[in-house]
Amino acid sequence: MARIDAFGDDALGDHDAVGLVDALRAGDVSAAELVEAAIARTEAVNPALNGLAYEAFDRARGRADAARPYGGYFDGVPTFIKDNVAVAGMPTMEGTDAWEPRPMRADGAFARVFLSTGLVPLGKTQMSEFGFSGSAEHPRIGPVRNPWNTDHTAGASSSGAGAFVAAGVVPIAHANDGGGSIRIPAACNGLVGLKPTRGRLPLDEKAAQMPLHLVANGVVSRSVRDTAAFLREAERAYSNPKLPPVGDVTHPGKQRLHIAVCTKSVVREASPEVRELTLKAAALLEELGHKVTEIDNPVPARFKDDFLLYWQFLAFAIVRGGRRMVGPSFDRTKLDNLTLGLDRGAARSLYKLPLAIARLSASRRVTARLSATFDAVLMPTLAHETPRIGHLDPTAPYEQIMDRLMDWVAFTPLQNATGDPAISLPLAESAAGLPVGMMLSTVRGNETRLLELAYELEAARPWSRING
Repeated sequence: MARIDAFGDDALGDHDAVGLVDALRAGDVSAAELVEAAIARTEAVNPALNGLAYEAFDRARGRADAARPYGGYFDGVPTFIKDNVAVAGMPTMEGTDAWEPRPMRADGAFARVFLSTGLVPLGKTQMSEFGFSGSAEHPRIGPVRNPWNTDHTAGASSSGAGAFVAAGVVPIAHANDGGGSIRIPAACNGLVGLKPTRGRLPLDEKAAQMPLHLVANGVVSRSVRDTAAFLREAERAYSNPKLPPVGDVTHPGKQRLHIAVCTKSVVREASPEVRELTLKAAALLEELGHKVTEIDNPVPARFKDDFLLYWQFLAFAIVRGGRRMVGPSFDRTKLDNLTLGLDRGAARSLYKLPLAIARLSASRRVTARLSATFDAVLMPTLAHETPRIGHLDPTAPYEQIMDRLMDWVAFTPLQNATGDPAISLPLAESAAGLPVGMMLSTVRGNETRLLELAYELEAARPWSRING
């Protein structure tokens, strides 16, 4: 076991992103100093953590030295972008070796919004192949490791983002979530991870063409205020008129809420340790004056099979359409066993897909019924403690990987189907000293409520820091 962090007495210090903005505006540091410090931190910990997918250090240096070509609140704050969105001049490999890297010609829809905030990307972060697994364990280049304990996974699919933010390489990084991929690494690495409402932030073209929009873009951060500030700034560049604005959320809400707590997923009850920690989080909410009621899981059992089939369909589209999507260098023999197994599952069951999509689309009725009684729902982010590297080895038999994955990632997929927002907060710690995330969700468009709750919980029970 090793605990790895990059915090030190440099320009970044232990500031969050908002703290760095304040330091920049006060003239205490320069953008160039922040970028150099982040590059040095990346080089110091990446050999152990393996979170870097593509290096763009010189580009970041040039951007930091330029006369503020983007502007934006975060102008000069270093960051990373996950390797599944298009950024001009950077390749997009989506965690796979299945085609030859080539730089993108233009920024995608999300990168345009992300860069408008002024954040300075140092490159791209590692992820599991196409984001299908909850652990990034690349057969060739190795796993992304958890900075709290490098014997354990950093979660996925936004694994490199989670590892680097937790280790202090950068204060905030892009992540996205199609089945828990913001919330899972947030839970594993002791971070704040908000999956926004469907449509809150734009999707790149390929994701936007899918029949059901499971994926939502966002960030992982070490503080609630960083996530809130990012949403505020992104909303200035992209505002969905069908959703109520998030606005500038800077403090806890005053309203006392009725919150449901549930420790059982459609797959399993949470482990005894995780259930106990979830009930302790519920007790904290009660101490803060909220009303908390324990409920059974309201999601129909068939949800698991419907979600899995759609997941399989996404793999099927990639495996069978890869050459059309990325060009003649696509080589399906380089795909991992999870991707290939998902593809085979889809081929056997495609005739069931239209009904599965219809039922997944209708799953919002479940949360709509809950919202008639409850303002929010508390669940554990994950069903048991963060597993060791190898537990989700993508070279293992498909059935083994899938059984273990479904057992662990049992709570997060619901909000991807409903489109509702959900946030993972590092409110607990396991007996082994690893972070344990607690997830709060609410109805579509109400990120403000989640952020206000998160501010309140952060103040009442400040979470552990890796360097604390």
